[in-house]
Amino acid sequence: MTTETQPLSGRIALVAGATRGAGRAIAVQLGAAGATVYVTGRTTRDKVSEVGRTTETIEGTAELVTAAGGTGIAVPTDHLEPERVRALIERIDREQGRLDVLVNDVWGGEHLLTFGTKSWEYDLDSGLRMLELGVKTHAITSHTALPLLIRTPGALLVEVTDGTAAYNTTRYRENLFYDLAKNAPIRMAFGLGEELKEYGGTAVCVSPGWLRSEQMLAHFGVTEENWRDAVKDLPDFGVSESPVYVGRAVAALAADPGRARWNGRSLDSGQLAKEYGFTDADGSRPDSWGFIVAKETEPDTRVEDYR
Repeated sequence: MTTETQPLSGRIALVAGATRGAGRAIAVQLGAAGATVYVTGRTTRDKVSEVGRTTETIEGTAELVTAAGGTGIAVPTDHLEPERVRALIERIDREQGRLDVLVNDVWGGEHLLTFGTKSWEYDLDSGLRMLELGVKTHAITSHTALPLLIRTPGALLVEVTDGTAAYNTTRYRENLFYDLAKNAPIRMAFGLGEELKEYGGTAVCVSPGWLRSEQMLAHFGVTEENWRDAVKDLPDFGVSESPVYVGRAVAALAADPGRARWNGRSLDSGQLAKEYGFTDADGSRPDSWGFIVAKETEPDTRVEDYR
């Protein structure tokens, strides 16, 4: 392997919330670029989280990272428990002495989510749990990991959310708690970007488009191999993207020596694909958010024009 094929060789990354979906793909693509990647989450081969999926585990993610060309290290971690996160960061410091990339992708709140219910009619415990999973976990992880991260000039912090700043701040996401949970990472990246400037660090928020996560595929009753079968019933699903796409987006950011130009920004996988020239796993270059916005004013907008 060369520095061209593995530009992140020697770099240390932590992907918090890497069990499945975007987090898993980000970890794998960082590994493909040569990084050593610590992957965390609550679902292991011995224990299942409240999400209730047994197929994807952090051990499985770590093995995929290693198979891709990196080094995957699975560490079971509940990011709502500060002492567990502290132990994780102390381990990374002890074993590696540095942290170059921190990805905050902790979520796992889909099973709590319903749209179209007024906030005062929504189950309060479910709403507050979404805020814990999508906001509190990120705050705990950043607070604990940043002292190690800033030791390395040029370090990168990536907040992962659903939606861009341009989209989320001008549209209601049809559930108040979800809206708050998905806007918070955008603001976190902005604020942490301001704090990291003097240390030569960069913080950004990255959103995938319409993501074909394991849970989304299951919802439509398809697999990654035959996902287009769902387009017959929902044509707009044709603009969706595999998790590989956002994984490649974050890997491209991490390998870019000029990434500081993005500091504090809200970015998305389609936008970064145009900037860095990568494609999705099938060779396409979908622009989900471009399509979604265009469709609001032009109902006849074609999926084909955004792939």
